[in-house]
Amino acid sequence: MANPAQTRGLLADLPRLVILTLASLIILAPFIWMVSVSMKPQSEVFSGSLDLIPSEFAIAENYGKVFDRVPVATYLLNGVIVCFGILIFQILFAVPAAYALAKLRFAGREVLFGFVVLGLLVPYQTTALPLYLGFAQAGLLDSYTALIAPFTCSVFAIFLFRQFFRALPDDLINAARIDGMGEFSIVWRVVLPNAWPAATAFAIFSVVAHWNDLFWPLIVIQTGDLYTPAMGILAFRSVEAGEDYGALMAAALLVTAPLVIAFLFAQRRFIEGITMTGLKG
Repeated sequence: MANPAQTRGLLADLPRLVILTLASLIILAPFIWMVSVSMKPQSEVFSGSLDLIPSEFAIAENYGKVFDRVPVATYLLNGVIVCFGILIFQILFAVPAAYALAKLRFAGREVLFGFVVLGLLVPYQTTALPLYLGFAQAGLLDSYTALIAPFTCSVFAIFLFRQFFRALPDDLINAARIDGMGEFSIVWRVVLPNAWPAATAFAIFSVVAHWNDLFWPLIVIQTGDLYTPAMGILAFRSVEAGEDYGALMAAALLVTAPLVIAFLFAQRRFIEGITMTGLKG
């Protein structure tokens, strides 16, 4: 028999659960519809009905068109190389900088942090032209370097890690100094292992942003072998798919699925990193 207190608690939480469920369905609706269309034949896509489950499945046909017409594996591999290349350099640069701004005392520290905050206000599109000219003069266009280099230093990463590091106890760092560890060793052997929630949260932000980025790759890449996933979808739609929305949704699902799977595996760390980071001054 249910406990009366538990029953009252469930009834009190019921409106909140209903609202969250409806909100989740609204947010997931485009993705659910994309999965549905990717399984439908062309005749059902334009039938005017909103049935999620097709009367006739065309999974093999739609996904077969994607794999037959474009090198999907190459696009996905390029996305992995670019996203993880960017992420590694961002971590290498951001963690020491954030540690210095959070835990070291030096003249001009707050001024430097002010520039970091100002950097958050500058959209990267504003620097696209000088970056393009620089890469063109250096002969680095149409390369992985052109895709990775402009994003290796992230002011958002510095800000996020700095806020997280401020919450770490100073006693932990002082104990490491007493044990004879230098600042470099403290950063990588003490501070970063305790900041995995923040690192996971930032990794999700970074990978999603650069996996879906179309603006910069469209400027610097002309060779099809270097197309990122977003550019691959654009090429497939423009050249191969045309109005074949079933195949187009299949291609979009193949590109989106790795992000969804990665987030499902990292969601606990992601939520922990966001909630623990805070916005301390």
